[in-house]
Amino acid sequence: MAGATALPLQEFIASLDDTCLPKLLQVCSGVYFQGSIYEISGSEVCFSTGDLIKVTKIELLSVSCQDVANNETFELPISHTGLFRVVPEEMPYSTVEEMVSMRPVGLDSSLPFTFSSHSKMTIGNLALGAGTALTVLSVEKHKDQEDQVRCLIRGQQEASAEVCIPVSFRGEFYECESEERFTLREIMSSSSLRSRRFRFVNATKCDRPLMLSPVYHVQAVMNLRKNVVKFPSSLEVDVVDVTELCKDVHFIVPLSLSEVHSEPNKSFPGVVEIIEDPETRSLFKCSWLPELRKNEHLIFHKKGTSPMILLSTLKSRKTPQYFLVSQQYGGRFRRRPREFNSVYELYVASIHAPGLKVSVTRNCEEVEEEGLPALSVGEQLEVVRCDRMVLPCEGKAGQKQSVEALLCYRLQESDDDDDDDDEDQVKREDEKEEIIMPLYMEGHFVEVLSDNRKYKLSDLGKEFSLPLDVKVVGRDTELEKDPLYGFSCLRIEAAMLEPTIQASFVHKPEYCFEIPTQWLSMSVYFTTDPLPWPKDQPPTCQVERITEVADTFFYEFRKRGNSDAEPPPRPPKRNMSFSAPPKKTKKSKKANKSKHQGDKSVPTKQFSDLTLNNKKRPPAPPPPANEDEPPPLVPRKFSAADQTIGKALPNTYVQMKESAKTGSVPEDENGDSDHDYETVDDTLAVMMKKAQENVMYY
Repeated sequence: MAGATALPLQEFIASLDDTCLPKLLQVCSGVYFQGSIYEISGSEVCFSTGDLIKVTKIELLSVSCQDVANNETFELPISHTGLFRVVPEEMPYSTVEEMVSMRPVGLDSSLPFTFSSHSKMTIGNLALGAGTALTVLSVEKHKDQEDQVRCLIRGQQEASAEVCIPVSFRGEFYECESEERFTLREIMSSSSLRSRRFRFVNATKCDRPLMLSPVYHVQAVMNLRKNVVKFPSSLEVDVVDVTELCKDVHFIVPLSLSEVHSEPNKSFPGVVEIIEDPETRSLFKCSWLPELRKNEHLIFHKKGTSPMILLSTLKSRKTPQYFLVSQQYGGRFRRRPREFNSVYELYVASIHAPGLKVSVTRNCEEVEEEGLPALSVGEQLEVVRCDRMVLPCEGKAGQKQSVEALLCYRLQESDDDDDDDDEDQVKREDEKEEIIMPLYMEGHFVEVLSDNRKYKLSDLGKEFSLPLDVKVVGRDTELEKDPLYGFSCLRIEAAMLEPTIQASFVHKPEYCFEIPTQWLSMSVYFTTDPLPWPKDQPPTCQVERITEVADTFFYEFRKRGNSDAEPPPRPPKRNMSFSAPPKKTKKSKKANKSKHQGDKSVPTKQFSDLTLNNKKRPPAPPPPANEDEPPPLVPRKFSAADQTIGKALPNTYVQMKESAKTGSVPEDENGDSDHDYETVDDTLAVMMKKAQENVMYY
């Protein structure tokens, strides 16, 4: 910078054109506290003393107009169509050449112009008095003689004559008011005109003299700036041209990981330096993340797109864990049954797994008015398709409502203890029994699996849809420690193709890890440092295949993936004119079978008649001829613990007999009764308890 002249940025930029770019400037003054921040169109531009600015492009944007009288300024776009005229200078010109040089170069419209002399002029044999007006018609150039200007002299009696005056003729010349008109572009294209004062031809806006200055839109590159810096040339900053002194200066351009991934393959492998610490540390729990710090050097081996899966542990764990697993993982998996907490979850799973079979894990009571069927623990269902069902209850408009429902087959179970060999019973067991459940129904189901194979991770993705519950039954032998081995159940939440960069630290180039570029935000730049291995002899890399991520990563992934997913259906609004709440009844397993055999579980009049409220209680067995003898036992299915209480049977019969006296039900004409049905009720437990008390009494 020694000997260099500092100029205001506005003046320096105005002296440039596209042919001399790029130019390297250094900020030398005009900043406060070693830094000046200007907010331009919503973005901040910061210049500090000593900063280097490489100007790559300038574009004329507007013109700044300064009122000479009061220093007020305003801007006009360069496309402004108004015309301006030159305000004559008050200072005299000493030569004709000086006066002519102030005219715009290359503009024929600048001629003619008029001037006068403050004193007498003698040109050859011609003498002109003071104040004589001379109009310059043209500039005549000669090879062997001095250049001359051809002027027109107007006399007092309208007489006129022409005279040639050498450009070196000296005197005290003043410019006369001219009728020339200029546009803003014409004024800005001439350095001589830019130094003149102008006045609007139409003085409606301002009739005072104005100084016009160009305002350029400057595009430049700065060190450690990712994007091209854009700012107006009107910033109050002084700069120095250091283009010749700093020819070898290299500007560091920071790159995000996504931008690194867009670099050509020839850029890899390479050594990079971290400029800014990662901003998304909360998403990962891996071992290499804490070592990613500012000024740390990394080796970027290659870029690519890696197939990965997202695994999660059971939600029942106090601290669930999540893992990103590469498809190169060598462990073996075995399927685990999935759990579902609603009919809607069954429907979603059945879309990707036709013929899905589940087992009921919790009893569900029937709610007839809402179309909810009864389910018993242990029942197995096979999902068929999504259908529609009509609810018995009325909606707000007093009409029957139709809702989406899931049609399933209730799979029959063989009963070795049942001695009924009736052909109709066998026929009913062979038929597929249908049950229909609204999608908004809650329930608890577990998937029925008969598959005991071991799968590779890649095979699971080909044969099954997600989500999928699995367990690692064979660890990856190439890993020192397999973090997935030992979990009782893992859920494959999703599969993805992630753009990744295979990286390692300089001091451990053979131990590599994959950085997901879309999930980690940090800035780096490629250095010129050599690779830490002999040329064309890269090390054999061991790539980390499992990356533990935080729950925030999982939630963010779900939010991105399910942004357009429809929510589960809600129960329909019912007509609130009902005076009584819906009746809930409890069904036994066999009662459910009798009710649904041969009929679809669509609410109809026949369906509503088959409720436990209308069903009669099975009658007690007939009393024996001898009151001292116990009655014959009706075959029932009890657990082993219940069948050991044999001494309570006489008193149990007494209780049943008293119940039969109050409301017994006769058998029908065919002799069929409900003896073959169990009533799952608390009455049995009460009867057994009282029977024990009576035994003790006797």
